[in-house]
Amino acid sequence: MKGRLITFEGIDGSGKSTLAKRVVRLLRKDYDIFFTKEPTTTWTGDVVRQSIDSDTDSLVELFLFIADHAENVALIKKELSQGKIIISDRYSDSQYAYQGVLLADRFEDPIKWIKEIHDGWNIKPDLTFLLLADPSVSLARCDRQKAKFEEIEFLEKVQKNYLKLADEEPERFIKIDAEKELAEMEKEVMDRITSYLERL
Repeated sequence: MKGRLITFEGIDGSGKSTLAKRVVRLLRKDYDIFFTKEPTTTWTGDVVRQSIDSDTDSLVELFLFIADHAENVALIKKELSQGKIIISDRYSDSQYAYQGVLLADRFEDPIKWIKEIHDGWNIKPDLTFLLLADPSVSLARCDRQKAKFEEIEFLEKVQKNYLKLADEEPERFIKIDAEKELAEMEKEVMDRITSYLERL
């Protein structure tokens, strides 16, 4: 079977990382799975995490994310060539959604501009699960120390970008209500993935 790329997206605190790991554990019973995430565990991912925790300029931060994403894409290409099912916790859509907000004051259409940078080398996911949650619920899960009002406003904009991306590619994106019980979300995602893979 040809390799496939399945990604999990959503605002911070939506529960996507927990869900992705549980799904990977279940899928490994029947499929050859490779799990990855962004930021990656490579040195480029370490630099990205440092930039997130600092006052790095938004444009500089974007290019750090892109460098780390390129590292991940190279790894994914190798695993796909071996016929593996790739599960990625965050992927290029995170850059479009998050940096699209942070760079809104510099570019007329930041998402379009960021997408153009990815043209020619990025691998398009076969399926993307978008976890949707009320930003206030997500923030409560994150336990962050920043000003709550500013964070809620920011995450609302990020989620709006995600919804825009999903509307542009309805055949790829599957929206998941992230305020459901974890077991319920797990079953929904597993049903969609197994149904998709069995049709191949």
